[in-house]
Amino acid sequence: MRVLGVDPGLTRCGVGVVEGVAGRPLAMLGVGVVRTPADAETGQRLVAIEQGIDAWLDEHRPELVAVERVFAQHNVRTVMGTAQASAVAMLCASRRGIPVALHTPSEVKAAITGSGRADKTQVGAMVTRLLRLDAPPKPADAADALALAICHIWRAPALNRLQQAQAAARPSRIPTTASVRKVTR
Repeated sequence: MRVLGVDPGLTRCGVGVVEGVAGRPLAMLGVGVVRTPADAETGQRLVAIEQGIDAWLDEHRPELVAVERVFAQHNVRTVMGTAQASAVAMLCASRRGIPVALHTPSEVKAAITGSGRADKTQVGAMVTRLLRLDAPPKPADAADALALAICHIWRAPALNRLQQAQAAARPSRIPTTASVRKVTR
């Protein structure tokens, strides 16, 4: 499975591509940051993020895009920018028919380090170790994007089994021939 991880941000949007399957060594195919100038208008910044993510999608052709789920923070302005960048990433993937998965920061930290409260240094160190890199990717947004991709690759088999079990447990909502009453006038 090839996954593009996106750590959304209006100034720095981390992107990283990881390939592999759960239980096997993973390979980093690319890592970077889509940057926008802080003094540019929000619309221009979102277009720049869209162009950057589209370029990553063109180059790496991921099967899935994993995006960090936006969570509430005290700084509303930061949350809004993060949410807008997140929406752009989801739009770029969805426009191409690429599935999108959302993971919370604590889910990613727990998957990568074993603790949902790990700090950025711990996440960077584990990403470096898991992908057999010489040094942690810089800035931290890039390492976080790789962590998102790794998290999804590791969690995907369990999530798929859970979705299948939930679907099997729900009664079908599509009427069958036997359950449709014939209406005559």
